[in-house]
Amino acid sequence: MSELTSFADLGLSAQTIAAIEAKGFEEPTKIQAACIPLLLKDQVDVIGQAQTGTGKTAAFGLPILEIVDPTLQSVQALILAPTRELAVQNAEEINSLKGNRRLEIAAVYGGASMELQLRKLRRGVHVVVGTPGRILDHLRRGTLNLSQLKFVVLDEADEMLDMGFIEDIEEVLKQTPEQKRMLCFSATMPAPIQRLAERFMQDPHVVKIQQDALTSNLTDQIYVEVKESDKFEALTRIIDMEESFYGIVFCRTKLQCDEVGRKLMDRGYDAEPLHGDLSQKQRENILHKMKERTISIIVATDVAARGIDISDLTHVINYTLPEDPEAYIHRIGRTGRAGKTGVAITFVAPREFRRFSFIKKISKNEIRRESVPEANDIIQIKRARIISELSALDQEEIQFSPFYPIAEDLLEGKKAESLIASLLEHFYKDELDASKYNQLSNTRSREREEFQRPQESGFTRLFIARGRKDGLDKRMLVDYLIEQVGAEDRDIQDVSVRDDFSFVSAPLKVAERILSTFSANSPEGKPLTT
Repeated sequence: MSELTSFADLGLSAQTIAAIEAKGFEEPTKIQAACIPLLLKDQVDVIGQAQTGTGKTAAFGLPILEIVDPTLQSVQALILAPTRELAVQNAEEINSLKGNRRLEIAAVYGGASMELQLRKLRRGVHVVVGTPGRILDHLRRGTLNLSQLKFVVLDEADEMLDMGFIEDIEEVLKQTPEQKRMLCFSATMPAPIQRLAERFMQDPHVVKIQQDALTSNLTDQIYVEVKESDKFEALTRIIDMEESFYGIVFCRTKLQCDEVGRKLMDRGYDAEPLHGDLSQKQRENILHKMKERTISIIVATDVAARGIDISDLTHVINYTLPEDPEAYIHRIGRTGRAGKTGVAITFVAPREFRRFSFIKKISKNEIRRESVPEANDIIQIKRARIISELSALDQEEIQFSPFYPIAEDLLEGKKAESLIASLLEHFYKDELDASKYNQLSNTRSREREEFQRPQESGFTRLFIARGRKDGLDKRMLVDYLIEQVGAEDRDIQDVSVRDDFSFVSAPLKVAERILSTFSANSPEGKPLTT
């Protein structure tokens, strides 16, 4: 397949291209370039094997939007996702790409109001995105009609398998029409997913996207947990912590690039946005200013940053995660060059942890977690910097300066400390004003807590496909595990019971006994997995 460099090359309609451009996306990822023409051109089933965060939602979402008939008031596409968070995210992404099409997209998942979902389904929906359990619930109630279905999509199929949804998925697929197209997207293809494909898919076309895994040892990789609304505040704090910040801030879209660049300039930073809407002359002018250091910050999209050759960058900031994890490698490779060290800092919002977890896997070097700098710490660093800079001034030659007699006049009858303090107040007042830093929000993330939580040494995190809806609470779960595997109370720690599933931590040997016991006696086919 020839290399496709723009969405216009993929066979999408002008209406869809306009919606993509409105979002600020400039070029397709590998999985999008491979799948979109295939799904638009041929009546084929497709297996897409690519990692989380490679832009799979648009890879299947855009062709679905092109093919679904807005005049037909029925569900024409069903997308299954492992978690409510991913279901909502997919629904929002597809909705944002529909442009002015009169299409209704609904997210259907457990833990939310059934009545609100029923109301939306009754009004007429073209695309339904949901978790397997809640979709199956609607099918059993007769509140979801799939008779006119054109597409069924399994997104993150291997994760749904790991979470014990395989039987629910099979039951849903049995209730879909025979004449439909099935798309299966998964990072890996374990045997149960392969058997599922063999059973329900018709001679599927396989698209497999390989990923790079190379990062520089000279680049210090850091990630910062921060809410989306706090990212700009975090950015300014990180810049202010450095004596001479000289770097690129990466944004995913042109719109965000413009916004962040403008806000930096409004706050007095020497920054410029760089993206595909700028003319070649404007681009050359910005790069010239960066190389001459009349500006110290470029806010760029991945596409606009291609071909940039600027030496001695101290920092790369990933303001938003790239759509394609390979882009992370290319981004951070712009610092830590020619034997010089650099710093790559990635902002991770709570909903981005799933995608970031894969980026951590493909980077062979450690990406360590740090906190957003505290305002008081920044002020102390600035204070020390002012003292250092002023102390380094040549005090011997200054007596020959025309300003020396003025200083003598000013000091007459005044304390030197008071005069110096007044001068510092006049010239550095804004530098030492802690009130210009806004309060940061709490960054607790359910996904981070459950999947990224560091475990006590020797402990293993286990997922259990049982939760409150099965009548469990923390004490009942602990007692049940102790009874089944002969563990002690102290062996079962960090217990979290949710509506549909639970998590526990256990020493490795105890975890192995739990897995062995539940593999042999898995009730109703719902496994327990690490």
